[in-house]
Amino acid sequence: MNYVDATIAPTRKTGHIKLHGPEAFAGMRKAGHLTATLLDALVPLVRPGVTTGAIDRFCFDFAMAHDAYPAPLDYRGFRKSVCTSINHVVCHGIPDDKPLRDGDIVNIDVTLIVDGWHGDSSRMYQVGNVARRAVRLIEVTYEALQRGIAAVKPGATTHDIGVAIQTYAEAERCSVVREFCGHGLGQLFHDEPNILHYAHKTSAVELKPGMIFTIEPMLNLGRPHVKVLADGWTAVTRDRSLSAQFEHSVGVTATGVEIFTQSPSGLDFPPAQV
Repeated sequence: MNYVDATIAPTRKTGHIKLHGPEAFAGMRKAGHLTATLLDALVPLVRPGVTTGAIDRFCFDFAMAHDAYPAPLDYRGFRKSVCTSINHVVCHGIPDDKPLRDGDIVNIDVTLIVDGWHGDSSRMYQVGNVARRAVRLIEVTYEALQRGIAAVKPGATTHDIGVAIQTYAEAERCSVVREFCGHGLGQLFHDEPNILHYAHKTSAVELKPGMIFTIEPMLNLGRPHVKVLADGWTAVTRDRSLSAQFEHSVGVTATGVEIFTQSPSGLDFPPAQV
């Protein structure tokens, strides 16, 4: 895998890893902050009886009111502004008019484009009174993300991120989904490199200052295997076990890592709303 200065690289996926400078990091901070602010604003909205369609409309209106655009809308035919993945849905759940139920857990995945930069993040939300095993899965998934982020520094590799996540998750008796991964981003929604959430030394890429990507582990209470439903988007656990995911957009700095999508209100792990 080759590296290229992002200022001279074309704004498309080229198979090279783009190394970004201070202006790009400033753009990512702005996009990430707005994305995190929207995820904060969803905390009181996620309650029993609220539909994921209503959440989607709230997110679209929020984006329009803040001169932003929801990246998922019309992306490869996806017709909604966010992804809402409930219970055994691993990722890419499509918002609809079915109300959330007491005891559900839901991942809401938001990507806002602000001045051409993509802020991509997701969180787990607890709907009403959630079973302890579901809360534990959420806790383990959140900690797995934090451990993956902590592995990011110049000279480390993408393999180190995967090892940190997988080692912790499996020690907590959760499985790591293999079919989906983190990804480079910036002025593109999805770019190089892929960030695997499990150990895969042969695909390791060295981390260098200026790299920007997401880390977004998906953990299951049961086996790691998933399938995609007939709609072509919704991925679910094959054994119908619960699944959880957290995601941040991060940048590699000279000394470590910067999280662009940190919650301004300390709600990166949203509390239950009863």
